[in-house]
Amino acid sequence: MRHAVSPEISSVDWAGVCQHPAVTARTTESPLRLLRDAAGPPRAVIGKLARLGDVVSGYAARRRLDERLAYLHRRGHIERVPTRVQLAVGAYDMLRFFIQPAAADYYERQGIGFGFHQLLRFLDEPASLTDAVGLFSTRDGIIGHLMQVVHANPVYDLQLLDMFDDGLDELEAQLEAMLAGTHPRARSIGAIIEEPDYHARLLDFVRHWRADPATPPLLRSNVAADDRFRDLEAIFGTMTTAMRYFCTLPTTLPGALRHVRTVRDPRHVLD
Repeated sequence: MRHAVSPEISSVDWAGVCQHPAVTARTTESPLRLLRDAAGPPRAVIGKLARLGDVVSGYAARRRLDERLAYLHRRGHIERVPTRVQLAVGAYDMLRFFIQPAAADYYERQGIGFGFHQLLRFLDEPASLTDAVGLFSTRDGIIGHLMQVVHANPVYDLQLLDMFDDGLDELEAQLEAMLAGTHPRARSIGAIIEEPDYHARLLDFVRHWRADPATPPLLRSNVAADDRFRDLEAIFGTMTTAMRYFCTLPTTLPGALRHVRTVRDPRHVLD
């Protein structure tokens, strides 16, 4: 189901929208309160462990991964399907070159401790830290991850959600519930999210993107402001470009180990 874009938000400049320090529970509440809220009620533990188990089991489910990659290829989100070795090395590159350094830079700009923030994320949803490429995650796991932290570029995850028939519809519904304060994880996500207007901006962007995938991406402020991070976002920010990069990587284990040892900038791989 596609949603019409409301005229009052049609001229929004998505890139670098939020440039000012955020006032959220994450920046104002005590560490103890944040830990308690992120962990949530004891009854939530069973669901968290089930989602974590599903991700872990996915690593051994070769057929599920093949089916998901093939489906994403049919949908046009990826141009070629990488090999297992390329997928593993590409995920490592995406993590070490883009996700971690860009996140650490963002948290420093926000005055947020990186290590403590990862602990809060783990308490809220352990599965969110176990799947760098997202191909092993459940629909709700991807949605929860999208809502849990301000993303460098959410398009990668939106393309992932297209693996599920109702993925994007459910994302919109859960964002609406989050904004209404009725989402079951509203309190725990509220203890982690770094910008108070992120969910509203993300919902607007999702509606724009579904109407027109060529919509300029909703870049996190530090990515939009830094040439190096913009270059890396151009490689890893969407599933299309990330898998294009993955498919240039070695296909053998010795070649992969050589790549990991010697490559210090993924931009040179594409030269």
